[in-house]
Parts: sequence; C-alpha cells; structure tokens
Amino acid sequence: QTLVFGRDRVRFMESLVVGDIAELKPGQGTLTLLTNEKGGITDDLIVTNTSENHLYVVSNAGCADKDLAIFRDRAEELQATGSDVHLEVSDNALLALQGPSMARVLQAGLSDDLAKLSFMNSISTTVFGVPGCRVTRCGYTGEDGVEISVPAGRAVELAERLLDVPNVWLAGLAARDSLRLEAGLCLYGNDIDETITPAEAGLMWTLGKRRRAAMDFPGAAVIMAQVKEKPRRKPPNCSHGRGGWYCQPPLTSPCPHIPGTVTSGCPSPSLGKNIAMGYVEAAHSRAGTELTVEVRKKQHPALVTKMPFVPTQYYTAK
Repeated sequence: QTLVFGRDRVRFMESLVVGDIAELKPGQGTLTLLTNEKGGITDDLIVTNTSENHLYVVSNAGCADKDLAIFRDRAEELQATGSDVHLEVSDNALLALQGPSMARVLQAGLSDDLAKLSFMNSISTTVFGVPGCRVTRCGYTGEDGVEISVPAGRAVELAERLLDVPNVWLAGLAARDSLRLEAGLCLYGNDIDETITPAEAGLMWTLGKRRRAAMDFPGAAVIMAQVKEKPRRKPPNCSHGRGGWYCQPPLTSPCPHIPGTVTSGCPSPSLGKNIAMGYVEAAHSRAGTELTVEVRKKQHPALVTKMPFVPTQYYTAK
C-alpha cells in the first residue's frame, strides 16, 4: 500500500498507468495497469483518489518491491524537474471481508452507512473500535465485499473481532482462486504478466478515452497499434476442461492443431464443472468454439464461453 502526495500526484500516476486517474472523484478508485515500454503489464493496481488529498495505491504483494522501485525512480525524475510529488509506504495490513453477509457483519462495527458506499469507493473510518482504517468496497471474489486497510499492530485484533461473528470464516487462497476465476478476474503472474499487453488480455476497458487519445502512458504505441490491427492472441474462457492446451479446430481447418496455453483452471464449486482461462489464436477465441484440452496426457472437450462464468454481485448504491 503506497500513498502518493503532492500537487502533481495525478500527473505522476498517469505517467505510469493506463487509467484515467484525473477523472476519479474524491473517495473513488479504479483498477488500472502498470505497463512497460513494450506494452506488457508490470502489475495491476487499484488506485483511489482519497478525500484526504492523496492517492492510495494497492499493489500485488508479490510485485510490491518492483512496483515501489518504479514509483521511486519516476518520483525522483519528476522531482528533479520541479514537480511536487512524494511517496509514503504504508505498513498497514489488509483484511478482505467478502460475501453476501458482508454489509450486515461490518455495519455493526461502523458509524458510517455502508448503504452509501458503492463498489470501488473508499472511506477512512474506525472499524470495531480500531481507528485509522480505510474501507474500500472491492475485492477479488466477484461478490460484494470490502478490503480493510488496518494499522498492522491491531490487525489481529480486528480479524478476531470479525471471526467472532458466527458466519464469518477464514478462507485460504484456494477459495479466493476459485471465486476470482468464476468471476472472470485475471491473476497476475498467471493470466497477465510483462509479456502480455492489455489488448491481448482483454483488458482494454481499463484505458480511459482520454488516455487512449493522448497515448501518454508506457507502451502506448504498441498497445494502440494492437487495437488497430487486432491482437494475434486472445484469452478464451473455457468450461468443461482445464490443464495444458491442445486446441483442436474443426476438421476443415488447414492446420492440424492450434497451440495455446491455459493460464488458470480449477473445478468450479458454483457450477459443478471445470473452468479455465488461457490464450489461443484470435480466430479460435469466439464463444461457442469447441476445443480440446490436454489434462495429464489425456484429451478432453472444452467449450469457449463468455465471462464471467458466474454473475458478479458488486454493490451499487442507489
């Protein structure tokens, strides 16, 4: 978790990511992509324009060191030209409370009205007596939920307080992984990395109209050229199969096989079948396309489907 201060904080952030940070209202956040000069995705971030006159940036934990190095180098470059920007690294812990009962459970420990907090919005507040928390209505499950930034010294206290509620349970990464895959959410290091562009990953929706026109983010020329020419590979979303791809086209195809790669796959608890995400040639990525996947040296039929596999339940305040 990184805090970005200074009058040039938005210009700093937009020099690194593809999102339209300037359009964010106070308290509003967005998923965005940190890209390199080749258009590859260095990390996916959530950037929030807080009501306290700073940006709140959440990186993937596995990318924290490399992200911070990029942030610091860019801040030094801008500072050398007279720009007003500086960084603070938060030592807060991050707890995610997710699921259909979240609002009822958390509201008991808040004075703020959760009904007024929409998806991807954030407030600074006290949670079950722990001050200095930031509650953001987001999460990586496809369900209604929050991520709570809490002072590290009181994280266990808050976690135990939440776990005192009968229907709140600890959940591990396997549960998180099946939920995010059902919701069609990419996992950094699996489905996206520095060799994959937003166009190839189906993430062009993260680019604001103004940013596309300005082309002022790292890798813009490569990414926008792919949009114009159509990317060579695209991510199909398949049900009924998982594992390494051996993609078999219709018998009328002049090519005996179309190689591809599965990047994520697991049994779906909600659907009762196997689901996966991966990359194949763009011509074979349309919904309804029949493919074959190889699982432990055995071939199984798969069907390209639209995402999400399971409808998401994000909350929009009325």
